[in-house]
Amino acid sequence: MENVEKPWPALWSLVIGFFMILIDSTIVSVANPRIMEGLGADINSVIWVTSAYLLAYAVPLLITGRLGDRFGPKKLYLLGLVVFTLASLWCGLATDVETLIAARVLQGLGAAVMTPQTMAVITRIFPPDRRGAAMAIWGATAGMATLVGPILGGVLVDGLGWEWIFFINVPIGVVGFILALRNVPALSTHPHRFDIPGVLLSAAGLFLLVFGIQEGETYNWGTITGPISVWSLIIAGLVVLAAFVAWQRFNKGEPLLPLGLFRDRNFSLANLGITMVGFTVTSFGLPLIFYYQLVRGLTPTQSALLMVPMALISGGMAPVVGKIVDRVNPKYLAAAGLTLMAVALVWNGLLMQPDTPILLFLLPSAVLGFANAGIWAPLSTTATRNLPPRQAGAGSGVYNTTRQFGAVLGSAAIAVLIQSRLAAELPSGGPAGSAGEGMAMGGTLPEFLHAGFSTAMAQSILLPAAVVLAGAAVALFFAKPKPVQGWGAPQGPEASAKVDAGLDSAG
Repeated sequence: MENVEKPWPALWSLVIGFFMILIDSTIVSVANPRIMEGLGADINSVIWVTSAYLLAYAVPLLITGRLGDRFGPKKLYLLGLVVFTLASLWCGLATDVETLIAARVLQGLGAAVMTPQTMAVITRIFPPDRRGAAMAIWGATAGMATLVGPILGGVLVDGLGWEWIFFINVPIGVVGFILALRNVPALSTHPHRFDIPGVLLSAAGLFLLVFGIQEGETYNWGTITGPISVWSLIIAGLVVLAAFVAWQRFNKGEPLLPLGLFRDRNFSLANLGITMVGFTVTSFGLPLIFYYQLVRGLTPTQSALLMVPMALISGGMAPVVGKIVDRVNPKYLAAAGLTLMAVALVWNGLLMQPDTPILLFLLPSAVLGFANAGIWAPLSTTATRNLPPRQAGAGSGVYNTTRQFGAVLGSAAIAVLIQSRLAAELPSGGPAGSAGEGMAMGGTLPEFLHAGFSTAMAQSILLPAAVVLAGAAVALFFAKPKPVQGWGAPQGPEASAKVDAGLDSAG
């Protein structure tokens, strides 16, 4: 741990920017119909407004984590925040969908520069035995952003227009920059020799894999152009990533990804767990929002307000969980939270019928709030507890990459499942086509399709429920945390070597 007298102002300053960039992963979903109308775009083009952001966000995370170690997390965070804020202004001023997509790519790159620095700073300024409360705030921010995004998006789109989901980032970004400049300490840097082959292999492999998965549904899992198909991209991505891992193993210099991180059992399992959480929180909202708007005829704002109990309870419980997680084995909190989330999603599925009283959905929403509060802090604390300070950026980059990868998987998987369940539950031909048109344009469905559509959405939400339940099983295998020696002591080369040696023998 580095000697920082007041770490909490630094944390809250970072949380502002972190919350903003994660909201932009989900806020656009409720605005898609209005963007289509305002820019004269088709459904395939407007899907890229979200896809471009997620792709540009996910691919560079491994690299930007190491850049923070080398040049200082504060400098990288401020640079990313400036890029993100200016790109947000460009998004709001866009007059055609191509410009909007380009601006969203720049937004995603800014977010990728910022995200690993937030977690790395927490890891370095809070000691392991007091990091739980800080990680609870960081985790609750990640969880609430995914939930608040559709709520805020609905209110802004209905009240001011789709442009304001981007314009609102500008004043927030300015405030966040000033606070981070004043409150975030300039932490010591660690000399790194950049692994150029590793950078190229990881970027190429992640791009091919994420692009293939993310756009599979758009191209019906078939040919994209000429001999290039979705599956050829996915397979190529896996091959390139395998080559990247092999290079990291045999690289005699300094690898981009220290494979020794994975010798710690908890780090490896926490990364698997956060992948499942990313999958779930990205995917479960889609069938739920479709049901609210297309079957029940709710506006974006009304449907998003049904998620308010989830957001309020999650935020309120985060400090409580943060105090508990430093005193008990975090695996019990994580397993309980993940199980509760599965229960809440199944409950939603049981309620998704055409004539269910709409206020009943507030009950599983509240359960999701308790679940969400119990997930993020235990997972992130478990992942970072044994990270040596000079590898905080690398570990944070890995953790955030796996979370984003899970989100991309969830987005692609739920789209495929929704399509297959609609085909199974709705009459073929014209009525099914009416459902597809309603989904694309944000309209309502003919009443005779309500029962089949509701059933399809209820079946679809069981997929994220099953994935998050598997995450609960993973959490049960976390090892009991052990005290980390040497934190609070001077972090010279000998101290770092001792911590690294402890990391390599962990597990």
